Amino acid sequence: MTLKKPFPGKTIKPVDDAAEPHGNDLDRYDVLILRELQQDARLSNAELATRIGLSAAPTWRRVKWLEDQGYITGYRAEIDRRKIGLGVLAFVRVDADRNNGIATRALEDAIRKLPEVIACHYISGTGTFELQVMATDLDAFSRFSIEILLNLPNVKDIHTSFSLGEVKAGAALPLTHLQAAKQRSR
Repeated sequence: MTLKKPFPGKTIKPVDDAAEPHGNDLDRYDVLILRELQQDARLSNAELATRIGLSAAPTWRRVKWLEDQGYITGYRAEIDRRKIGLGVLAFVRVDADRNNGIATRALEDAIRKLPEVIACHYISGTGTFELQVMATDLDAFSRFSIEILLNLPNVKDIHTSFSLGEVKAGAALPLTHLQAAKQRSR
């Protein structure tokens, strides 16, 4: 890239607009960054820049922008649950006794405090919440259900299904709709 000298002693580097962060919309570089970091969050900034086709500085600014805007919420190690002794994955539907705001929030707050619950969804249809619960074995899960889950505030009943094997877990989020939306808007 040629540097222009509009005034003696002054050098201005042309700005590559595509390399700079932008308004509220994601562009193709942002989508590429998200895709690459989902595949390997341990990439160095230099390697990430090479993979998406930008230099290191604008890549770093874009990653920082994606973090600041809440698109990237954290970086975590994926751990094999079986290797650390968590052999049971249960899906627990929790039926609430009362469906009012105060009682539901009390149950939500109690669920958030349980490390054995790795995910919780407020669901439609039968039940109020669907939990994913980890335990070392069936005996440990049984104790957790009887001593903890059934004693949470506002719990009427629980219904449990156990994972017999994982077909797909920990997958990256699909991003193809982001790129397709950009192409349609052109």
